[in-house]
Amino acid sequence: METQIIAGAPEGSVVQRTSPRPDLIAFEIRHKVTKDDIEWMSSVTDRAMKEHDKIDMLIIMSNYEGSELGASFDGYANSVKARSVAHINRYVVVGAPTLAKAMINLSGLLLPVEAKTFDLEEEAAAWAFLADKPFAST
Repeated sequence: METQIIAGAPEGSVVQRTSPRPDLIAFEIRHKVTKDDIEWMSSVTDRAMKEHDKIDMLIIMSNYEGSELGASFDGYANSVKARSVAHINRYVVVGAPTLAKAMINLSGLLLPVEAKTFDLEEEAAAWAFLADKPFAST
């Protein structure tokens, strides 16, 4: 799928990519994630959850270099993350590091969110997986 960048986080390490439908939000992580980046991603996700109730999310970790310590402890981001369990149908991550991949796949078993991981070279397959059900609310 041909995608373009439609917005970027303040530090530029995360960008929002176009998606084929409004209830699918896609982010690409390109560098080290900062607290400002996490807050920006959270605001985009929060807005999508309010507009569509149910959404799908795709994270592409094209060049993930970790995250700043403060990024994990952001109050707003953590509140969005907690609420997202009720609003995200499918959570797909491409290029996750090995430990993160295991945690994502385990969370898919424990939470009411369908979680799936793909290797970086399988990005097209991830997009195709999300296209199987055209709308998150169905």
